[in-house]
Amino acid sequence: MTALRNQPAPARFADRAEAEAYVASVCFKHGPPRLFGVELEWTVHHAEDPVQVLDKHRLAVALGEHAPPTLVPDSPQRPLPSGTPLTVEPGGQVEISTPPCASLPDLFSTVAQDISYLTAMLADHGLVLGDKGADLHRRPARLLQVPRYAAMEHAFGGLGADGISMMCNTAGLQVCLDFGEQKYLQDRWAAVHQLGPVMIALFANSPSVGGMHRDWASARMRTLYGCDPVRTRPSAVCADPAQAYARRVVDTPVIVVRGPGPNWIPARRFTFAEWLDGAHDRVPTSDDLDYHLSLMFPPVRPRGYMEIRYLDTPAPGGWIAPSALLVALFSDPSIVDGVLAATERAAGRWLVAARYGLADERIARAAKDVVALGIEALPRTGLSHDQIGAIGRELEGKL
Repeated sequence: MTALRNQPAPARFADRAEAEAYVASVCFKHGPPRLFGVELEWTVHHAEDPVQVLDKHRLAVALGEHAPPTLVPDSPQRPLPSGTPLTVEPGGQVEISTPPCASLPDLFSTVAQDISYLTAMLADHGLVLGDKGADLHRRPARLLQVPRYAAMEHAFGGLGADGISMMCNTAGLQVCLDFGEQKYLQDRWAAVHQLGPVMIALFANSPSVGGMHRDWASARMRTLYGCDPVRTRPSAVCADPAQAYARRVVDTPVIVVRGPGPNWIPARRFTFAEWLDGAHDRVPTSDDLDYHLSLMFPPVRPRGYMEIRYLDTPAPGGWIAPSALLVALFSDPSIVDGVLAATERAAGRWLVAARYGLADERIARAAKDVVALGIEALPRTGLSHDQIGAIGRELEGKL
């Protein structure tokens, strides 16, 4: 109890300007670009019938001591043997999130071990990982009955079926990269967004979501867009992305207000800026703003680093090529300049990429240039000659 009493109280904000300054400071951090990581998420299926509704109890038993408290309330949630934590998403998707790493070969080795361990755990109980960015078969059903997800489902439900589908039926590969030094931040931010349509098209593998949005290249991205555009659309690419994102966050409606009971649904609609002005019966703190930030879902989410969220979860082993490509493309300022030039013709074509993939001529031409640039930069990643060759052949095979 003494340790808890000694913890500083969460900060309170005098006004909107202080809240925006806080967002900018925690979301955009500068320094030499040294670290990267990946987060891999999968839908989970019964091996005997992938269309069967996922059995919550079977999943909990399969994950054992690694299960999160959202699935098993008294679970110790021990990390995987590598140290990687495991979480479960609302529809029963499982996710691993690697610690930051400075060596791409080490990162790849860790993830490969994690996937083997997780696959074996699930297999022992008749479960398998999905191999696409969305569940093609099952209707969305929320497995986790916790206040956060109930409030999210309530907020998204008024906008249609995309919200519950995004929460329960989609799975993504997230690649995390440092922002880099401040003088390069604007270019790196612009490049990671201009790359979005190209990367979506290159690695799309979700032709539908539970029967919705059939014949899309990435129905997952289509679902994300339709979920709640105010929090899922791409962020502004401008001279001061930190300030622009801070304004966006503060102007975004609050959809979850934590409390002691099971109901975290706000009594009425208000933005965080309106909360600062007294729209709710208590004053928001920095903890509330941190939680609000966790409910922003743009294709690139700033979290002190760039969390790239626009990739579908690939088939087994398919996570290596897009991860290596992104690390290579941001390994040097001169290569980032090349990315900006190569992707200019495809900039902003997010939904076109999700709908048509590489069938769009402008995106296809940009993808060809991006792949060539990335293959040329792969030797900078520390991967072996054999690994570089295999990744290069896989990337060329996408075109």
